[in-house]
Amino acid sequence: MSFKKVIISRFGGPEVLQLQNIKKLPEPGPGEVRIKVLHTTANFTDTMIRRGIFPEVKKKPPFAPGYDMVGVVDKNGPKATKFMEGKLVADLTVTGAYSEYLCIPEYELTEVPESLDPAETAALILSYTTAYQMLHRYAKVKKGQRILVHGAAGAVGLALLQLGKQYDLEIFGTASSEKHQLVRDAGATPIDYRTNDFYSMLKENPGKKFDAAFDAIGGTNFKKSFKLLKRGGILIAYGFYNAVTGKGGSIPADFVQLVSLNLLPNGRKAKFFSIGASRKKHPEWFKEDLHTLFQLLEDGKIKPVIYEKYPLEKVVDVHKMIEASNHTGKIVLNVSGITSSIK
Repeated sequence: MSFKKVIISRFGGPEVLQLQNIKKLPEPGPGEVRIKVLHTTANFTDTMIRRGIFPEVKKKPPFAPGYDMVGVVDKNGPKATKFMEGKLVADLTVTGAYSEYLCIPEYELTEVPESLDPAETAALILSYTTAYQMLHRYAKVKKGQRILVHGAAGAVGLALLQLGKQYDLEIFGTASSEKHQLVRDAGATPIDYRTNDFYSMLKENPGKKFDAAFDAIGGTNFKKSFKLLKRGGILIAYGFYNAVTGKGGSIPADFVQLVSLNLLPNGRKAKFFSIGASRKKHPEWFKEDLHTLFQLLEDGKIKPVIYEKYPLEKVVDVHKMIEASNHTGKIVLNVSGITSSIK
């Protein structure tokens, strides 16, 4: 039996993504489970992995990208007894999920409630777990606090807004003007970063400084966000958009900047967050937090914003769209189904 798989043939632009037909299904080894992937998501991180500039992935091409997935158990390998065939499961794969089938150690899998929509669940895994852990495991926010979210209309940004609303947080979020209504609907006050300098706007009210700021932009943004924090506040950096897109700075320089901010004797601190590193250090957190998010999704308290669902065949166009920032929310790839075409 053959199956479809997208691989990175070499590091580079979207054109290096190749859809292949593999003639034989992978066989699960001891303690492994073969998964038929239903959905994965396409993320900015995937574009960094494709270009060979994501620090946490050391693989060399060819290999399949795909940071997260929801699928069903297709076959258990020797000594794998935790999940029955047909059970719906999820995982943060980091790579490999742009494939109809893959094998994963059973201890890494998290069971998904059958009542949940698999596409919505896939859209939740990376972005909402990242947002949840930044808010609660690292910033340790308390009800009614004030936070600043950059890229508020992005997948992680919207997750931060929705989860922050559960704690009655006062939220300000940067976004382009055409996305302001989406930010308002999620309970935040939007700031147009294209026409206004967020720091100049927000520093005018020194009595309203922030308890936490969440910044995936990098460069001068880090320092500006840090200066808007109150004493005891924290900057959570979780990306380097400017450096990666060539808009200024570099990843090493941004890391140095974060270290230097912590040397200032002002009662504030800065941390870099990586969901992959967090999971390696605290694997129990990932499962606990994912179960919490599944419950919030079941209860209708959060709802991932899905821009569109596309088949694997459209993966090159999807990566181009991500790099152009021509979408809002999450892009889901239907790995085992047929969906709409690129707009």
